[in-house]
Amino acid sequence: MNTYLYSENKQIKASYQMKYVKKLAYLALVVCIVACNQTPEITQKIVLPPFFSSNMVLQQKSSVPLFGEATPNVELQITSSWDEKAYMVKTNAEGDFSVDLQTPAYGGPYQITIEQNKEIYTLDNVLIGEVWLCSGQSNMEMPLAGWGKIQNYEEEIANANYPKIRLLQATHQYADTPQDTIQIDGNGWKVCSPENIPEFSSTAYFFARKVYETTQIPVGLIHSSWGGTVAEAWTSADALRNLHDFDKEIEALTASEEEKLAIEKANQLKLDQWNAEVLKADKGMDMGHAIWSHDPPKTGWKPMELPNYWDVTPLPDLDGSVWFQKEIKLTAEQVANTATLHFFADDEDMTWVNGTKVGETVGYNVARAYEIPANTFQKGNNRITIRVFDGASGGGIYGSENQLYLTTGTDTISLAGNWQYQVGVDLKEVAPRPYIPGPPNQPTILYNAMIHPLLKIPFRGVIWYQGESNASRAAQYNKLFPTLIEDWRAQFSNGEMPFYFVQLAAYMQRKETPQASEWAELREAQLNALKLPNTGMAVAIDIGNADDIHPKNKQEVGARLARIALNKVYGERIPFSGPLYRSFEKKDNSIVISFDHANGLQTKDNTPLKGFAIAGEDQKFYWATAVIEGNQVRVSSPKVPNPVAVRYGWDANPDVNLYNEAALPASPFRTDDWPGITGSK
Repeated sequence: MNTYLYSENKQIKASYQMKYVKKLAYLALVVCIVACNQTPEITQKIVLPPFFSSNMVLQQKSSVPLFGEATPNVELQITSSWDEKAYMVKTNAEGDFSVDLQTPAYGGPYQITIEQNKEIYTLDNVLIGEVWLCSGQSNMEMPLAGWGKIQNYEEEIANANYPKIRLLQATHQYADTPQDTIQIDGNGWKVCSPENIPEFSSTAYFFARKVYETTQIPVGLIHSSWGGTVAEAWTSADALRNLHDFDKEIEALTASEEEKLAIEKANQLKLDQWNAEVLKADKGMDMGHAIWSHDPPKTGWKPMELPNYWDVTPLPDLDGSVWFQKEIKLTAEQVANTATLHFFADDEDMTWVNGTKVGETVGYNVARAYEIPANTFQKGNNRITIRVFDGASGGGIYGSENQLYLTTGTDTISLAGNWQYQVGVDLKEVAPRPYIPGPPNQPTILYNAMIHPLLKIPFRGVIWYQGESNASRAAQYNKLFPTLIEDWRAQFSNGEMPFYFVQLAAYMQRKETPQASEWAELREAQLNALKLPNTGMAVAIDIGNADDIHPKNKQEVGARLARIALNKVYGERIPFSGPLYRSFEKKDNSIVISFDHANGLQTKDNTPLKGFAIAGEDQKFYWATAVIEGNQVRVSSPKVPNPVAVRYGWDANPDVNLYNEAALPASPFRTDDWPGITGSK
């Protein structure tokens, strides 16, 4: 063979062989890449509900379910450092897992680890202690700082160094059906500190502080409340169906989207028609035009100090609209700047400057900050007009003096002080507002979103502060509130779960003569709830505020709740209740009242007893003379020679002073069962 040809053939063959080898290597690489992307499966991160986080508290001496999601069909090892026990659990096809951790007596800090495919998820700084659920409306929600600003709030915040008290804050949410997940503020549990406490529930914090200082047991607080809400919103649909008071509203929640839209349109039409009637009846409006904003009447205006609720003194029973006006004088430099008007209104407002509308807001807890273009004000005298509409309870321009002001350029002008007011419309003059509950006050929607997701968590008990929003239906609350308590116990599978609550504090203008009262009837419904076992009531009748539905002394509220828990749960031999009405007996021309928790009956400052009224068969009540006789009180009046009934503290804001030796106040009560004013609502 020709050497050249052989050599050439050999090179060609070698070249083909090299290309073949490279092709095989490339195919192998592709196969490897594909195979590597297919197996093994990508590890899914471990996801836990937000109430399982570092810094959490688990209920002591309990079986606590720890659950979440991970990679499907893998084995996890979960280890608790308090007993060094390793729990082996396999996820299901969806990746769900759950294991029951057995907790010891209180202690810590501890650690929980979850190992998956050699990856470790760790929960640090875990305490074992007592976990309390804290719920209700705004007086439970009221923070130490923020909109609350309790008494001595700056000092309280600075001293809130309690590393063994932990805080978990649920965010506002609602749902038509029961949910499995809950939204949490921040990144889970927080350690109680001056940095973390300002926006947390003040009542819950002072409750925990008292419990911890007495027992030294770590306390975990899960706070899930919403201001201005009604009790039925916090109750399950199944429980409410037994009452039959909310059947139509519950059915609407499960209607089809088309049916819901039709219901919403029909309800909105009813509401629009009613609002139109209210505006038509408002003396400050004419055919939808705000005539009082630019052409106010010459007479009829009266002075009122603002900020203030109009219920306090001048308009104690008014629901409707009130127009406020104030004259202010500004310089040429001030009117040349864009200005901002700041205030709070309960519930709705329309606002004008010199007849020009500058803002309109719905919502009692929404800060108003209306921007006013330059030259809307004029040099010299100017008029600010605010129409406030309130549908129930306290209304007005409220807050502290430094929350009612005008800014223009670098100037801040206080608007606190004397304003002129005039009533636009009293709702007694128009047809009742259609009952159209909307979020968050629809039946069961808060239970679905803010309580149902917590049902697997073991709690020591519940503290509850709510009732103001149900006061107009106090007779119904006699059934509704016990239903809520028993419902929660059933849903949490804890029929003996302690449930401690706060009776409504004093509020609104004090009446000069004994009268019917929605708030008194609501307090009676709360008192009646004590018939359920494992309940307790903190009386707050003496620490209210006529001017503020949110009294600032939350320290005492929390301490009184804690007294109940310390006695009933933790075995502390301390008094936990003021005098509670037990029975009465007629003796000659007087009535003698017997009480429970009556050791050492006394009055504050040794002044004569106040707050007792007495009536004969005509059901007309008169202020009475009341005298302490041992552990009883004798009540009489020369105006009622043949008495049959006594009432104590029967007012929204009664003047009362009966205590026991533990300086705990007596609950308002009545001995009669005569029909009240809320029975038909």
